[in-house]
Amino acid sequence: MTPLDEWLKPPRSLLLYLLVLTLVSVSALAWFGWRLLTQERLLEAQRVEERMQQAADRITATLRGTLAETGERVAAPKWDGKLEEGLLLQVGPATVGASPRERLLYWPVPAQQPEASTATFADGERLEFQENDLRKAADWYQRLANSPDLSVRAGALMRLARVWRKAAASSWAHRAADPYTQLASMPGVKVAGVSAELVAREALAEISSRRADSSALLDDLRAARWQLTRGQFEFYWDEAARLAGTHASPPPEALALADAASQIWEERGHDTGARGQRTIWVDGYPFLLVWRETGSGPAFRRAVLIARPEAILKQASGGDPVVVAATDSDGRVVAGRKVGANSGRGRPVVRTAAESQLPWTLYVAPGSGSNDPGTQARQRFLLLATSIMLTFLLAGTYFVARAIRREAEVARMQSEFVSAVSHEFRSPLTSMRQLSEMLLLGRVPQEGRREIYYQTLVRETSRLQRLVEALLNFGRMEAGARQYHFEELDAAHLVYRVVSEFEPQLATVGRHIELQGVEQGCRIEADPEAMSVALRNLVDNALKYSWDKPAVWVEWGKENERVAIRVRDRGAGIAPAEMKAIFRKFVRGSAAAAGNVKGSGVGLAMVRHIVAAHGGEIVVESEPGEGSTFTMLLRAADRA
Repeated sequence: MTPLDEWLKPPRSLLLYLLVLTLVSVSALAWFGWRLLTQERLLEAQRVEERMQQAADRITATLRGTLAETGERVAAPKWDGKLEEGLLLQVGPATVGASPRERLLYWPVPAQQPEASTATFADGERLEFQENDLRKAADWYQRLANSPDLSVRAGALMRLARVWRKAAASSWAHRAADPYTQLASMPGVKVAGVSAELVAREALAEISSRRADSSALLDDLRAARWQLTRGQFEFYWDEAARLAGTHASPPPEALALADAASQIWEERGHDTGARGQRTIWVDGYPFLLVWRETGSGPAFRRAVLIARPEAILKQASGGDPVVVAATDSDGRVVAGRKVGANSGRGRPVVRTAAESQLPWTLYVAPGSGSNDPGTQARQRFLLLATSIMLTFLLAGTYFVARAIRREAEVARMQSEFVSAVSHEFRSPLTSMRQLSEMLLLGRVPQEGRREIYYQTLVRETSRLQRLVEALLNFGRMEAGARQYHFEELDAAHLVYRVVSEFEPQLATVGRHIELQGVEQGCRIEADPEAMSVALRNLVDNALKYSWDKPAVWVEWGKENERVAIRVRDRGAGIAPAEMKAIFRKFVRGSAAAAGNVKGSGVGLAMVRHIVAAHGGEIVVESEPGEGSTFTMLLRAADRA
């Protein structure tokens, strides 16, 4: 039987009414809780929308103020702000300045440093290249290396080192490092279009083949130690990387910043307005340009601030638990993170560039900490309260339905019990009445026949007495009024005495009880009458439920310091689902109905009460169609 069939036993109508009432109540409560949560979420969404509108207005105002203040600082003769990120360019008709200069990897224009004229070294270069007289050329350059003019001295030292490096097979080729060492100590002088120091350090790194020198040269190039053009920077970077044995690339963002500076230099002659701000993209990086112009012609001056929009936006929205994004006119995100409407954070608030007077369109969405903690607490409390009410309602319905079903089941079993007991009483009473009337009316003339009738009357009277005593004993056990008188008993003697009561009846039908156990040493502390009743019930059940088998078995012995009395049959067996139920009062298994076995349904319940009162336990093993084995495990009287 399935659990659903079990629940749908009578009274079905009452359980159905309870189920319908519960479903209606649960549905109404769930709908009410859902409506409250929906309204609370709508109110919270409105509050979040209002906070996002206020945050968007505040961020927009802050950005406008920041950009206006930045523009004024750019226009000032001297920059008085902090440049944590970005670069300030001072562009003139033919010159450019940068601050801080170490952020500009390469410059739009060459360095304005002194460099000696090539005519100064014409005679020495003629000896070096045309006549290929390296010794005379070295002597010529050596004399010029003592010149008081630093630019001449630097040019002579570079050429002298070059000559000595050409004479690789001569005994004085190793002296090429000396002029480069002197040249490296002249950072303010230019040779071959670049700083004399850079030329010398690159040559020394190649001569020495020490990677530490090449790595140090890379670090200085990365720190923009020298003012180089893009071609010069790329050449010396590649050379230093090759000598250092690495494939390192310059910082991509720093390269993009230098490209932005070159783009601004190229636009110096264009009319971009005396003041303004715009966003440009260089090598995939967005940059904000804020510029101010003064003068014209030779007095022309344009100050341009190159900054990352991310830094400015982060500064403006740092105190708000929001997610902000800024996009250019093409919709590309220049700063922040754009949150879509389907992200679960709500629809972002938009401030277009036209209405905000900013170079970007702003998108402001709720952040992870933007929800009101009080609202979240209220929603959790409402959800918890609804869940608790639903739980109590369902639990209450379950227990009420269970109680109704149990009461109905008890009423049904009591009715079946009364019917069974009535039948048990009717059979002996009918036999006794018929035999008594026949004896009274003298219809049994033979003495032998009368003797059989008298024996039958005695047997039926005893049967009726046992039935009445069993019911009375069970009633006293249920009420806890049954008194037990314990004494030391021999298990074998108990078994023999109880089995002997069944032998006359079994002999007439050709059945028997087989006994197996030890004759001595199995003693128990028990009430003789109660234990006899328990064993008698087990033997009687074994006989009744194996009606078509010639024998049942009773065994006894010691098991783990306890005495086991086991009654076994090969009858109908017990279904696994009924193993526990058969020990409850008024419960009779399905085998009783299938075999039309008579009984009151209190026998096994009485056995369980008696064994429990003796500190033991009753164990059943059964297979449907294979029979059953009931074992009483009792405390041994001689246990240590």
